[in-house]
Amino acid sequence: MARMQDKYLNEVVPALKEKFQYKNVMEVPKLEKVVINMGLGDCKDNSKALEAAVIDLGIIAGQRPVVTKAKKSVANFKVREGQNVGAKVTLRSDRMYEFCDKLFNIALPRVRDFRGLSNKSFDGRGNYAFGIKEQLIFPEIDYDKVEQIRGMDIMFVTTAKTDEEAHELLSLLGLPYAK
Repeated sequence: MARMQDKYLNEVVPALKEKFQYKNVMEVPKLEKVVINMGLGDCKDNSKALEAAVIDLGIIAGQRPVVTKAKKSVANFKVREGQNVGAKVTLRSDRMYEFCDKLFNIALPRVRDFRGLSNKSFDGRGNYAFGIKEQLIFPEIDYDKVEQIRGMDIMFVTTAKTDEEAHELLSLLGLPYAK
């Protein structure tokens, strides 16, 4: 069992149950999945750069990413329908908890001038999303082999009904919020 999952079961569940007065353990919100998305619109002509970005995302997530394709042609962006425009990974279960542990305790503290994540990035249904400007904050990425610095979007999908419940869940798991 992952360290973060153990923390969830032994510390977070009792704290949430007490704070929100849940009668049943099944009512307690939990982390359902983590989706990591990397937009690669500038790689639509360069397949080597696309492959390098997909490899980086796979190393970070510990799982092979899916290359996303454009749904429609957009002339202003010079994108044709079916072109490769991004990569995404959906993490669940043990890999999700291991990624969260690594993100909260190793990667985010390595961000330059990091003061915490925004409290306002909830979507109203208990999900939280934020962006990272560079993949170099993850310890698995070799600085010398990176061709181009890329950002990514990370979304935490929870079973919480409200943003307040999701905020409490993520803060108890260790997500560093700004003061």
